[in-house]
Amino acid sequence: MYSFLQKLICSLLLSVSILLSGLNLWSHLHLILSSQAPYVMEQTTELQSKPQELHYTADSLGVTSNAKAPSSLSAKASCLIDADSGRVLFGKAENEPLPMASTTKIMTCILTIENGNLEDEVTFSSYAASMPDVQLNAYAGETFLLKDLLYSLMLESHNDTAVAIAEHIGGSVEGFAALMNQKAEELGLVNTHFVTPNGLDDPEHYTTAKELCLIAAYALQNETFCELICTPSHSFSSINKKRSFHATNHDAFLNSYDGAIGIKTGFTGNAGYCFCGAATRGDTTLISSVLACGWPPHKSYKWSDTRKLMDYGFQNFTRASLPDKPALPTIPIQDGTETELHLNRTVQKELSSLYLSAQDTLDVRYDLPASVTAPVRSGDIIGYEQYYLGDTLIYNVPLTASQEIKEAGTSYLARLLCHLYFCTAISG
Repeated sequence: MYSFLQKLICSLLLSVSILLSGLNLWSHLHLILSSQAPYVMEQTTELQSKPQELHYTADSLGVTSNAKAPSSLSAKASCLIDADSGRVLFGKAENEPLPMASTTKIMTCILTIENGNLEDEVTFSSYAASMPDVQLNAYAGETFLLKDLLYSLMLESHNDTAVAIAEHIGGSVEGFAALMNQKAEELGLVNTHFVTPNGLDDPEHYTTAKELCLIAAYALQNETFCELICTPSHSFSSINKKRSFHATNHDAFLNSYDGAIGIKTGFTGNAGYCFCGAATRGDTTLISSVLACGWPPHKSYKWSDTRKLMDYGFQNFTRASLPDKPALPTIPIQDGTETELHLNRTVQKELSSLYLSAQDTLDVRYDLPASVTAPVRSGDIIGYEQYYLGDTLIYNVPLTASQEIKEAGTSYLARLLCHLYFCTAISG
């Protein structure tokens, strides 16, 4: 009897010892596995959280300016944007497609600078020489340097010059118009279509006040373009005929408004008076446009409208620095050779400040998955950091994978088992 009890007690003790050892082993194994891909514990995904969405009022960013809309504008359509962000500060029928007259030549000029050699010799065709006023009055067969013709194009707005340039760069007016529409598509313009390089009336030739501002914002990034539109006058001669010409800048806004840059006037019977202008004060550049801004004899309406728009922008908005960006989270990896993925911000232009009025609110939001399944390539877009002014998305920052993570295949799993049982190193 005693022997039986002794054996029973020993058996019970042995069972308890085995159980405790098993629990200890499982705890140890659980700890090891929980730190190894692809056996990341489920709670890792559950604990994964996006960065906290941030909300800022203009007041919290030091902005107290109140935005009061400009009054009694004559233009059928108008727009004012901050050149830095492309944000619309004011709009009146800004998305309505309308004829643009010679403001077309902003696109003609920037395409010529980008696609031509300014030392090229350009010969006027009989078709180019036949264009209606305003004209350089070049002869068919007369030859000029391309750089001189750009002054004729932008300072005097010569229609024959625009066609000569278009034929030189695009092979034909139609070929050049195709380049203009291609550039419009690249800029994300959806209500702009070009038929001519000079803006003469055509029912299929149109833009909007907003998109004209965006074309100008793109052009102003080019130093040669900026030098052209700010030049008071330019004298030149034809190469083969030796005739002399003089171009004078007729942009009255350029010399009548503090910080004015220009850019381009326009008029046709269908379009009315048009103007796209820009002005810089401090570290802020504003771009305005007015379309169908009166007909003769009201030539001055475009200047008064432009001054009202610019005054509104400079007086009622303040440039505010943005707070430091929050640290980005790591994203759990499923079925990969790593347990988590680190992210990078990928930006072409850093957003460090915004032009705000006192009514504005800024929200920073994150569009990120709870986890990602391997394989992942370095540079893959995982999600986005999004900046909203009110309800409008103004800046979308791609968040990309900072490293390559391979899928946990058979060979990796074999190395993991070796690590568990023989304490060998694991390589990806």
